[in-house]
Amino acid sequence: MRNLIRQKIVDSLAAPIPQLTHRDIRIPAISGKAIAVIGMRRTGKSTFLWQLLKEKLSKKAKRESLLYFSFEDERLADMKSADLQIIVEEYYQLYPELRDTRKAVFFLDEIQVVQGWESFARRILDSEKIELFLSGSSAKLLSREVATTMRGRAMTALVHPFSFREYLRHLDREPEQEISRFPKAKRSALEKDLRQYLIQGGFPESIGAAAKDRVDLLRGYIDTALLRDIIERYEVSHPVALRWMVRHLLANASGSFTINKFYGDLTSQGIAVSKDTLHAYLGYLEDAFLIRTVSLATGSERKRMVNPRKIYPIDSGFIPLFEMSGRSNIGHALETCVMLELERRGAEIRYVRNITGSEVDFLARYPDGRRELIQVCAEIDSVDVRNREIRGLIDGLAEQKGAKAHLIVLQHQPPKDLPNSIRWHAASDWLLSP
Repeated sequence: MRNLIRQKIVDSLAAPIPQLTHRDIRIPAISGKAIAVIGMRRTGKSTFLWQLLKEKLSKKAKRESLLYFSFEDERLADMKSADLQIIVEEYYQLYPELRDTRKAVFFLDEIQVVQGWESFARRILDSEKIELFLSGSSAKLLSREVATTMRGRAMTALVHPFSFREYLRHLDREPEQEISRFPKAKRSALEKDLRQYLIQGGFPESIGAAAKDRVDLLRGYIDTALLRDIIERYEVSHPVALRWMVRHLLANASGSFTINKFYGDLTSQGIAVSKDTLHAYLGYLEDAFLIRTVSLATGSERKRMVNPRKIYPIDSGFIPLFEMSGRSNIGHALETCVMLELERRGAEIRYVRNITGSEVDFLARYPDGRRELIQVCAEIDSVDVRNREIRGLIDGLAEQKGAKAHLIVLQHQPPKDLPNSIRWHAASDWLLSP
């Protein structure tokens, strides 16, 4: 084990930095904390660790002070928590002059495969001059568990699939000027890219893949997450009900969901499972980052619990996998992308049901106190659709004092009769805004 670890350290320090697409992911700026990089499988957590290493180099850190160490190696299958100290010992045998004199940075990838890693991480934060970045599968590295097991010594950074800007960057088409200055041809190309992004989604490996290959790839992601991050982890007793739930949720992206109604649907199909079990399964799916849920905006916890939640996949590319009607569902995909972008921007997200019965897709509350009411719509040419979306925002402004109202639409020409209290955005402009 010692010889293997030494060789991995030497190889890693000599390895070139891989080609990567820069990610716009915020890292908490709190000193003395480990940073746990979390997210669904295949979103690019390992690549993001290399990006962080590259950024340290750009700030004049020495290469020998930056150690990337991956535990995703079958030769480390028998590694115990006590063996983790060997990494520290072997590293400082190679560079004894760094110990206690200059800060080293360890990027420990897939560390969750070693039982008891948390105690090791806490100890080296206390006893060594080491800055620590961790990443791992959501099967073992959940934000709430990191907070518990690390006893306040860690913070998290969530890696989503590519945002629209990151998607364009990956294709080497990121805008270098304000979109308002785009000529017509360039604007049309951007709108085409957006529609393609809404359909394909933002998983790095899926971009540019043929449609059949992309479907197989994304289905494989879902199956792996279900099996390893949920069924095996929680010893799920009714996988049939779990798979029914996944199909139902992903086929109804941005739709309302209640356990009571879904329980009735399963019962009518002869599938016997308790409501408590279904509540647990919904939590597991969110923990594994397959879905995100949005609750009703209300000051009453009871009302929040009894009202339906809106459900969104972690990536719009999942939506076509379970859509049986043949519709493109571009509106649901756009609403999903807006919700995920709000999450990236650090907003607390709820949906609004006004006293009048009208609804607003999102109420976004930001850490600085700003609040935004946001309606999302693919097309707004229909008078009925336009009136419904605007009415929801007007009613929402009357109830959510101090909030700003925004209407996000795929088309890039605003309607003529939009009230002054509502700010209109072309979806491409909003998704690419700071």
